[in-house]
Amino acid sequence: MKNRLQHLLGELDALERSARTESPMHRLDARAKLLATTAYLAAMLSLPLSRLSEILLCALFPMIGAAMGGMRLGPLVRRSLAVLPFVALIGIFNLLAHRTPALRIGALTVTEGGIEYAAILLRGILSLAALLVLIGTTGFYPLCRAMQRLGIPRFLTVQLLFVYRYLRMLLDEALCMMRACEARSYGRRHLPLRVWGTLTGQLLLRTFDRAEQIHRAMLARGFTGRIPDCTTAGPRWRRADTLFLAGWSLALLLMRLTSPAETLTRLLL
Repeated sequence: MKNRLQHLLGELDALERSARTESPMHRLDARAKLLATTAYLAAMLSLPLSRLSEILLCALFPMIGAAMGGMRLGPLVRRSLAVLPFVALIGIFNLLAHRTPALRIGALTVTEGGIEYAAILLRGILSLAALLVLIGTTGFYPLCRAMQRLGIPRFLTVQLLFVYRYLRMLLDEALCMMRACEARSYGRRHLPLRVWGTLTGQLLLRTFDRAEQIHRAMLARGFTGRIPDCTTAGPRWRRADTLFLAGWSLALLLMRLTSPAETLTRLLL
């Protein structure tokens, strides 16, 4: 458990460090990247489940974004697979309900439900990958600030920022408690169930206490419920931001209205 908590903290630190590097993707305005990612998610999630080839083509967006931002594809894919247990549980009903054969690959018969199930899994992985690229090349604070500048209600943007900050605090408190428990367990590997219940209650009380202290400190520093402006919030809107947003919007619109994968297959065959 302690190793798992340390791994999660390391993943959060890696995202923060990635957002502070220099690349063509990092130099873009956070609003342009946010709007392009929103358009990408809307276009990909609106594709019918039967168009698996078009959904596969949507993998170009996070791959190009990661390449522009200097992010390695291996860790990006590994982090994106974290959504698989949740998406697999959702898509299992399509696999069981639609049993009509769709195609045969040798002796293997693929049903319509199997194609839809694969499309649902791929959608979940690509959605998380696009969001990881967005956060990894922007940072969570500039991203929430960009959402606020785009007119999204401030209570929503502030809550998102607080959830992200308090997640780190919760992991820190849990790691401290696990270390203390391990130091007092006298080499015992597994803890009784009643101890886990006590640890959970203590963790809840400690995080509430820390949250109250942080809130008082924020009020003492003049917090008014709005994310303040700062010099590191991101660059101003430039021509490159317009070209980035317009280019991806046009490409996604063409992909959604046409069938580029089917057209390419016809040309090749």
